[in-house]
Amino acid sequence: MRRLTGWILYLSLTLMFASCQSSRKVPYLQDTDLVNETEQSVRQTGVKVMPKDLLTIAVSCSTPELAAPFNLVNSGTDAPQQHLVDNQGNINFPVLGEIHVGGLTKLEIENLIIDKLKVYLKEAPLVTVRIVNYRISVLGEVNGPGSFVVSNEKINLLEALAMAGDLTIYGMRDNVKLIRTGQDNKQEIITLDLNKAETVLSPYYQLQQNDIIYVTPNKTKAKNSDIGAGTGLWFSGISILMSITNLLINILR
Repeated sequence: MRRLTGWILYLSLTLMFASCQSSRKVPYLQDTDLVNETEQSVRQTGVKVMPKDLLTIAVSCSTPELAAPFNLVNSGTDAPQQHLVDNQGNINFPVLGEIHVGGLTKLEIENLIIDKLKVYLKEAPLVTVRIVNYRISVLGEVNGPGSFVVSNEKINLLEALAMAGDLTIYGMRDNVKLIRTGQDNKQEIITLDLNKAETVLSPYYQLQQNDIIYVTPNKTKAKNSDIGAGTGLWFSGISILMSITNLLINILR
């Protein structure tokens, strides 16, 4: 009887230790003091335009009639016409013709168009560039997976996960995959650890358009996916036997 009691105590301590170990993997951004003491040299350079992006470009000046030829609108509406960035990174702009915008930020495109308009306009116009189809996707162990349009064209990793309802209890906080397509159409996969506060210093913490985030399921979820009805009954039987054993121990004391 003492031997049985010893085994039960050993099993309980093992489960408690495992629970403590697992709980350390739950909180986000641990060791924040390390980040606060680190010189943060990550510079935000702005989102760069890529092939297949849809842009709206508005030109305005003090005389609207002079800016009108550079502002095409969709027929029947006042909505500005969208410019599709082709595979070579070019757009077809009214009057100015083909302009290479691939790899440039919105600010760089605005300055480029302003410079080209000097030939046609006496005053410096106001040019506003927007990315219409800026979106990110979140998949895997999150409560609300899907694709999300980002209206302000700026989002970081934690904000994206919040839009997807945060991770489930089965999501691995230390194994979040970021899938990114570069300017050359080559894909890269980066592993990010949400447990580490230093993740906010990563150049991949700020997301780009068309980024895909995949939250890897933990071993518990993987095992549960292989468990059938028969295995579930087997676990139920074990649970009943353990209950009976505990009852006998209390009676025979």
